[in-house]
Amino acid sequence: MTITDHTIPLAVRDHGGDGPPLLLLHGLGGTLDAWQELAPALTGAYRVVAMDLRGHGLSGDAPWEWDAVLDDVEAVVDRLGLGAPAIAGHSLGGMLAVLWAARHPECPAVVNLDGLRSAENDPANYPGMDPALVTQELARLKAMFDAQQAAMARPLPPEQVAALPPRAVTTSGGDSHLRPGPELLAAVRYAPHFRDAVPALRAVRCPTLVVLPTQDPPGMPGGELMAALRRGVRRDLAPIAAAHPHIQVVELAASHNMVQEKPGDVAQLISDFLQDTSR
Repeated sequence: MTITDHTIPLAVRDHGGDGPPLLLLHGLGGTLDAWQELAPALTGAYRVVAMDLRGHGLSGDAPWEWDAVLDDVEAVVDRLGLGAPAIAGHSLGGMLAVLWAARHPECPAVVNLDGLRSAENDPANYPGMDPALVTQELARLKAMFDAQQAAMARPLPPEQVAALPPRAVTTSGGDSHLRPGPELLAAVRYAPHFRDAVPALRAVRCPTLVVLPTQDPPGMPGGELMAALRRGVRRDLAPIAAAHPHIQVVELAASHNMVQEKPGDVAQLISDFLQDTSR
């Protein structure tokens, strides 16, 4: 379905299910289809709803402003009568879930699936790695992401359009482009919340589950860089979790792409956590 009485259209998929509401938020460059394998494993105990974030999938385009995106989420919650849903988000969606819970003290629970820190980060966030090598690998990573951002501004050839899911492409004036566009990608990529959402956890008061990966994403350059990034997240997350007992941290033998790699395991983690918080 599409919500049309908001500032932009918002595409939503209500998976149905019995029980309290659970809203799923995808990552940067994803769509609500990211949850297609995972959602059915949760509908036995929850009413599961997924949405396309602004600039993604079939939702409308608008500048990326964090408060405005949270307003989008609010519109979905209100229009579908979800009340006070639990929120689970992957990557960018996990960051939004944390910000949502900080805005909504009544939020019953949050699940953050590797949504604490982007790969492009401050060199100090890669502990245990030679600083010169950090600088070198960060330059390689920036060049890769710069190339991806530039590619999003170029029209797609017809054969590539045919191979992509419809939600990943927008067509205008006869040309097709990937979604999201380069402007939104740049706005998110350099935003402080995206670069480091760890401090935002201090403002969350509801039960929170953080799921960290233990493996490198496929195709990501600089394996040592990603391992160091994970060490930095653990280092900075540990004192926050120690000071806030409502924050649980678990590690999963998967990469950042854990929702696609191990949907059953991720669904089980979400379900077990939400059941524990409701007791």
